[in-house]
Amino acid sequence: MRRCGTIVICSASILLFAAVVAGAAIGGYRINLTPSEPLGLWRIEAFSRPVQAGDLVFICPPRTTVFEQALHRGYLRRGLCDGGVAPLIKTVAALSGQHVEITDHVVIDGQPIEASTVREKDGEGRELPREPGGIVPSGYLFLHSSFASSYDSRYFGPVPVSGLLGLALPILTFQPRS
Repeated sequence: MRRCGTIVICSASILLFAAVVAGAAIGGYRINLTPSEPLGLWRIEAFSRPVQAGDLVFICPPRTTVFEQALHRGYLRRGLCDGGVAPLIKTVAALSGQHVEITDHVVIDGQPIEASTVREKDGEGRELPREPGGIVPSGYLFLHSSFASSYDSRYFGPVPVSGLLGLALPILTFQPRS
């Protein structure tokens, strides 16, 4: 009897998981499996206002050699964005016209950004690309994540606003223990 109950619970869990995954592919839902933000189910909400610094967003990166290398190295997951990558979930740290300085950390308009240490090598010992900084061009955003190993604009630079999918809203998320 106990074995039958376990089978029913496991089967129901698998069906629920499959429904969530299928629903994530449609209707503006996404599953985040990277540690840059809490793991779990997120919803993409269309903007009803201009994007602002501090917004947590989903964005498709442009199809460039930097992002192709990032996909090849495993920094990005496969997905439905142009170039075959999954949307990034990041915080908008700077908008067009803001000045970004990148040394061993990130400074925006003279203000240091918390948790923005710039690493020289990835976890495999490979050199990371380094963004030189400067003025964020018109129509671009500088993205950041406070997760220490995040692949963000510190390494790939500003990204076009045209890839913006919307605000990232957590639905069912959890932070794994370190």
